[in-house]
Amino acid sequence: MLYLTQDGGSAEFAVAGNDGLVGFPSLMGGETTPSRAVVQSAGYAYRLEAEVLRREFERGGPLQHVLLRYTQALITQIAQIAVCNRYHTVDQQLCRWLLLSLDRLPSNELTMTQELIAARLGVRREGVAKAAEKLQQAGLIQYSRGHITVLNRPKLESRVCECYAVVKNESNRLLANEKVW
Repeated sequence: MLYLTQDGGSAEFAVAGNDGLVGFPSLMGGETTPSRAVVQSAGYAYRLEAEVLRREFERGGPLQHVLLRYTQALITQIAQIAVCNRYHTVDQQLCRWLLLSLDRLPSNELTMTQELIAARLGVRREGVAKAAEKLQQAGLIQYSRGHITVLNRPKLESRVCECYAVVKNESNRLLANEKVW
């Protein structure tokens, strides 16, 4: 999920994948949001009319329970990304972004240019290029023409700031046993 500024800048504030949904503001009574949901990796998704989901949510029960817990996990992710973007290096932010993205994919590969990653992180492309080069030289990733393969996830996890673990642990705590869909 991205927020676009009036001057054309952007920054990612959350990542959703096979673990969640976008459009959650409609469940809270809002009809629109100033942000965008952008697909960054191929895969399957289901589209559901907001009113259908809202009616089912208002009935209470298991779906409402899991959606509320997902929203709590998403709020944690949004807050932690804000902290990360303010206090951590581009290297750490790139590691966090890679790991959060890979957690939502079935493989250790993703396709994304440095320019698009920079837009997601809200930093300059040159910063992403330098950070990716460091990770590649350390043997953690292989990066070529927009194709990234994580070669050593444990070492990548050792380089990331605490933000990744906060988001992952809170999501696991809230959603570990929640399988509605």
